Amino acid sequence: MSTAITSADQKVSSGAIQYSFEIALYLLVLSGFVTLSSTGGLDLPSLVVIAGVLAVRGYLLVTHRPVVIPERWTMLLTLAYFAFFALDYSIVSRSFLPATVHLALFAVVIRMFSLRRERDYIMLAILAFLMVLAAAVLTVDSIFLFSFTAFMLMAVATFILLEMRRSDQVATLRPDSPDGTEKARRFAPFLAQVASALMVLILLGASVLFFVLPRRSGGYLGGFAFGTDFSSGFSDRVQLGQIGQIQQSNAVVMHVQIEGDRTGRYDLRWRGVALAEFDGHSWSKPREQYPLRRDLDSIFIIPAANPLTNTGLLVPASRHATTIHYRVLMEPIGTNVFFLAPWARTVNGGYQLLATDAGGAVYNFDTHHAISRYEADSDIATPSATDLRKAGPEYPEGVVSTYLQLPRVDARVAQLAKRIAGSATTEYDQVTALENYLRTRYEYTLELPRAEPADPIANFLFERKRGHCEYFASAMAVMLRTLGIPSRVVNGFRSDEFNDLTGNYVVRAKDAHAWVEAYFPEYGWQTFDPTPGGGANIPQGWARMGLYVDAMASFWRDWIVSYDTSHQYVIGQAALTKSHNLWEDARNWARLRYEALLEWAHHAQDRAQHSPTRWILIAVGSSLLFLTLRNWKRIAELIRDYRLRTNPARSPEQAAAMWYIQMTRSLKRRGLLKQDNHTASEFVQQIEDVPLRELVLRFTEVYELARFGHSPADAARLPLLLNQIEAAVRNH
Repeated sequence: MSTAITSADQKVSSGAIQYSFEIALYLLVLSGFVTLSSTGGLDLPSLVVIAGVLAVRGYLLVTHRPVVIPERWTMLLTLAYFAFFALDYSIVSRSFLPATVHLALFAVVIRMFSLRRERDYIMLAILAFLMVLAAAVLTVDSIFLFSFTAFMLMAVATFILLEMRRSDQVATLRPDSPDGTEKARRFAPFLAQVASALMVLILLGASVLFFVLPRRSGGYLGGFAFGTDFSSGFSDRVQLGQIGQIQQSNAVVMHVQIEGDRTGRYDLRWRGVALAEFDGHSWSKPREQYPLRRDLDSIFIIPAANPLTNTGLLVPASRHATTIHYRVLMEPIGTNVFFLAPWARTVNGGYQLLATDAGGAVYNFDTHHAISRYEADSDIATPSATDLRKAGPEYPEGVVSTYLQLPRVDARVAQLAKRIAGSATTEYDQVTALENYLRTRYEYTLELPRAEPADPIANFLFERKRGHCEYFASAMAVMLRTLGIPSRVVNGFRSDEFNDLTGNYVVRAKDAHAWVEAYFPEYGWQTFDPTPGGGANIPQGWARMGLYVDAMASFWRDWIVSYDTSHQYVIGQAALTKSHNLWEDARNWARLRYEALLEWAHHAQDRAQHSPTRWILIAVGSSLLFLTLRNWKRIAELIRDYRLRTNPARSPEQAAAMWYIQMTRSLKRRGLLKQDNHTASEFVQQIEDVPLRELVLRFTEVYELARFGHSPADAARLPLLLNQIEAAVRNH
């Protein structure tokens, strides 16, 4: 009888280890997927499919229903997906990283339902780690810390159980266990405590190594990934309209901390590149660049004039300097341009080679050190209106040849400039008259023209009369040149948000801005802004919650992502002055809290009754809630599309637009691409295949009746016509 009880208890103990191991491994995979999905880099189909598979797997674990697909199916599915991987890389994702992530997710799905041998379990754990590794590449956000901490906890528990499972399988001597069932019930809470303790110790040890070992920050991953929407606004050539595209995003571009400023009293423009040449549609900047001189303290000095060409003062001279010192923490936006307050005198950030051009822009040519943190000094003093009115019209030859150049301009532009300048007797009064006219007579909007006009400046001034900052600045610069006043357009950012918790100006992509600089002899380039706009802003009420999130993210990027020897020096100085007090405080705290902590630990162990089922339900529910909240816009769009498909009479206009977009996508796979500036009728005439053109023509006629005639009956006919077009495309 005793032998039978012992054997049963051993089976209970082994079953508890195996079941706990499967749960821990499942939660490891789940935490890896949540970490990856939190980056926002996963497409909606992948999110929905993998979340659904994880939910099914969790349900099977809760209900103790093991499902293992045959090995033959596993092999066939794997071979089939490798063929799809080539298709995904070349056609669907068109990028190596997303295609590889899709491959890893597919491998996770297959491996979760083909667990037979120990190597299968290890492979699944490795795949979970690869998801976290992919997340580390896709984001530098502070949310990664919390996701990685959860992953680390599950990884510790998983590998503890893996070793216990292996030892249990090879054990030949087993102790008697008359209370095996009770110990199995207490196994999970005890494991959770041990895993948590080990995780904390691992993170503490890693933190010590991280902050102590010498290292040099190399910037963010992808710091030199040129070609983004951000970098396009600060390249050699800028098309009218690009600033408007950048301003659609709310992403943080940089944090700026001005020494001594805790109230946000400055309203500054952060200067990027100055654009000199205009061809009627786009601006370009000078291509000549020359290195900056560096002093003994590795501080780069920005000269007051261009030593290569006679293009006037780069940095205006002021009789009464007002110098500010500031520190910038930049996000990885894919540009080598430093954003500086006008007018910068010095730049310092541990870079090896910086250069400037005739427009006064500063560039980083240190190939081993992307722009992440830098400090600068700028003189923000400006001459008075009286001084600028005294400036004469004697411009340097280089200024005249470069900054009065104009393409063929609509005659009305020059006439308007003369009419606005009116009876102004000085160049300064003419400049301010143009600035005030544009600021008060025209409307600001981020909406771009549907079709690119033949003459953007004339279209803005005389027809559309609305646009974003780039149109205002371009129009003013062109009109100034028609009056014989040297001018140029400058792209950069304008501060619009101040975090009084950290003392940082938060500069976002939506703060991308363009303004005008006009040249005044003896005073150099002066800033004018014809765009209507507001000043600095400190959020109030519930909006202040975002300031705390921003403060945490700023600390994460500054002290973790960009951590280098300069941070180590600061930490070392603080440690030398406070280490003794901290040690004494820690000893006193430990002595007072030891007994209470020990008592709490015993009480918590006795009270812990968490079951594996509850763990899984809470984890799955929280993950699904998190994914739902994060992707609620996509889910709402899918629900809206489903309602339109099932009941187009609710909104025949929207239903028609939805099916027309689907039709153009089908034709795009055939190689027939609809241009944005083409009407639906013009697109039909481009189709050379006569049968297909007739189908598309019929679809277009019904679409226009449904869209513009508000006809529910015609909207209901569109799916059938769409099926005919898709069938014709497939048959071809």
